[in-house]
Amino acid sequence: MAAEPLYDPTRETYDAATEARIAALLVGAIDPHVHTGPSIANRALDHLEYAQDASKTGFAAIVTKDHDYSGVMTAWMIRKHHPELKTKVYSSIVLNNVVGGLNPYAVEHTAAMGGKVCWLPTLTAENHFRWEKASGWVHPASTTKIRPASAIKILTENREVRDDVKEIIDICVKNDMALASGHLHISETWIVFEEAKKRGLKKMVVTHPEEIVDASLNDVKGLAAMGAFIEHSCCMFLDGCKFRIGGAPELIAQIEAAGVENTMFSSDLGQVGKGAFHPIEAFRRSIKICIDGGYSDEDIRKMVSGNTARALGLEADVAVALA
Repeated sequence: MAAEPLYDPTRETYDAATEARIAALLVGAIDPHVHTGPSIANRALDHLEYAQDASKTGFAAIVTKDHDYSGVMTAWMIRKHHPELKTKVYSSIVLNNVVGGLNPYAVEHTAAMGGKVCWLPTLTAENHFRWEKASGWVHPASTTKIRPASAIKILTENREVRDDVKEIIDICVKNDMALASGHLHISETWIVFEEAKKRGLKKMVVTHPEEIVDASLNDVKGLAAMGAFIEHSCCMFLDGCKFRIGGAPELIAQIEAAGVENTMFSSDLGQVGKGAFHPIEAFRRSIKICIDGGYSDEDIRKMVSGNTARALGLEADVAVALA
């Protein structure tokens, strides 16, 4: 039996005018959440390979995300040794077990090395364990290569934000780094973001409200009104994608709930196997959904580029890409 492709290479094609419109909108785009390798799990592309592909398309930047390590060192090396790349590579940290969980030292180091996002727990969030049990999903490397994960609590028994989380929020404030909700339950995200806003944090990102975190459209609307950016994983709305949980109507409903000004797109891709599209293909198809939904080029550009630039402080990279 032939091996599965690293990712589904199928490219959906459109009429010439639409292709040209999509190509123009991809120039200056930012992917703030991509699972490229190296990783303990099999990945379709590594960080450099994606940066090379994204540069050909005109992306301004990508921000790599691994559930188990901060990729800031790799990002620094790519930026230094590949100045020819139009796409700038940045990274982030996810506060799971492997980095020590709620570890302020690791967050400070990530910030000092140019990290753009601090993600609250994902695979080790208490909510993730509940979701995993209900969905039957298991991270492909979580039990075969490293010891089983243990849950990380964000709140006290009285459902107040823990002191170590407050310290991490303060580090994000000091370093102008975004705090993303990860796989917390939406009820926990509300509590953490309310505390973060009190502490002066301007850059808060709600991670894929459409899946895992149990968010309603009212939650999306309310958190956006609070000032949070709402990040949608494009892969979850695309026909033929193995991560699909909805379609075009669901994506449009999410956009309308948050408003164009607070919506940002990510691929959340990089995985292997049929139905795991190339991240750029996910952006292409999501832009097509927005075109069909009647959004203007100005609005689409905000969702694939401008809002993300504001959320992560990447305005200068977008300006260079569009020059």
